[in-house]
Amino acid sequence: MPIRYVLPADLKDSLKDVDEAVRDFIKQCQPEEHANLCIFVDARTNARYCECHLRGSSILALGTIDVPLDPEEQPEYRANREIVEDHVAFERMKTDAAERRTFSNIVTEFTTTFDSDHPLKIIGGQHRYKAIEFAAEKGRDELHGLKVYFDLDSDQRLDVQLISNTNIATSTDLFDRMHETLSGPELRDWCQDCGLLEENSDFADKRARGQAITVRAARTFLVNYFRGLEIDSQKFDKTDTTPILVKTGVPDPEWGKLRQSKPNFWKDKKLRKAGKEFARLVEAQRVSFKGRADSSIDFVEKAFNFAVIAGWSYVTGLLHENEVRLKRHFGLADAKRRDPLNAAALARGRHKTDPENYRGLGYRTDPKERGRFVELFYLQAEKGQGIDKPLIDLAIKKYTAKQAVLEVQRAEVEA
Repeated sequence: MPIRYVLPADLKDSLKDVDEAVRDFIKQCQPEEHANLCIFVDARTNARYCECHLRGSSILALGTIDVPLDPEEQPEYRANREIVEDHVAFERMKTDAAERRTFSNIVTEFTTTFDSDHPLKIIGGQHRYKAIEFAAEKGRDELHGLKVYFDLDSDQRLDVQLISNTNIATSTDLFDRMHETLSGPELRDWCQDCGLLEENSDFADKRARGQAITVRAARTFLVNYFRGLEIDSQKFDKTDTTPILVKTGVPDPEWGKLRQSKPNFWKDKKLRKAGKEFARLVEAQRVSFKGRADSSIDFVEKAFNFAVIAGWSYVTGLLHENEVRLKRHFGLADAKRRDPLNAAALARGRHKTDPENYRGLGYRTDPKERGRFVELFYLQAEKGQGIDKPLIDLAIKKYTAKQAVLEVQRAEVEA
């Protein structure tokens, strides 16, 4: 069973031994190259791999697309994108497979440390795997190309998952979810506990109306809650109260700073209450349109607009010590009007300086939109009578006036 290790000279002494795993792979999977298998190294991460070919029947017998990113701590949560069964490209892929198409670059990890009955964990190529499965039902059993990794540690596994799921059509929300999974279950557990995620469910791998909350949305909520805590309500009218929208697809400095400075913030009872109350607002907004012929998905899912999330959580943090106004803020979910956020009125909210293509408050997510929602929720908490057109107009004007005051302050500093 000859095995040839192709290694850069400068790494030969620092790489861990994967000989046992490789021999186990050859014994169980019998690749076409078993007589002279070459093992390579990705010098970026020192991950060890081979490139080989297996029959479709072997891939199906030994492989699985049910692969966790963190098999030891969070085995119930997956890294791969969801299978898109009804996509035209997938239908074509299945047809090609049935006509004896040979696929390549199916990325796998060979490991028996979990699910030993299926040692080939399909990391990239789950649609090709399903197409091979479809072809097998038609009696096809072709050779397919695989890239097989051995003895990955958690960082290497994340790296392989990321590069295997990278293409132009892939949402950055998937990358956020994978990074958060590797960081630990705290964010997911917190969202499940608050009702922002259903029990035992995971964050959405792509933002879409009516789907589960994304990692980006949850992080935005939490970061802005704590930013609101820092504001002196007595100086509200002269303070820049624009919430932020955390970055997606890359490490966000604000999120990293929060996790580092407040590692146990998950246990904050007021924060937990805020999460539960926002989940209640989301549900109330959805329920208010149930069964209505005039329901628009934009209106139904208005609470999950990033500007709404950021503004609502920011004001919650700002009012954390004002029980009376906080109760009114939370009471928005109990509004007796047709929907708590009065989405139709929001859509008519605009300022004379807004561009012609401005569709009304609650459609964009830029700083101006987020800042306007802070003003709106802060005003609503004064009397707790819900959101209506006069309140929306006043909030937009107050935001504009505040920005003018801040511009003067900056000019005075620079003068």
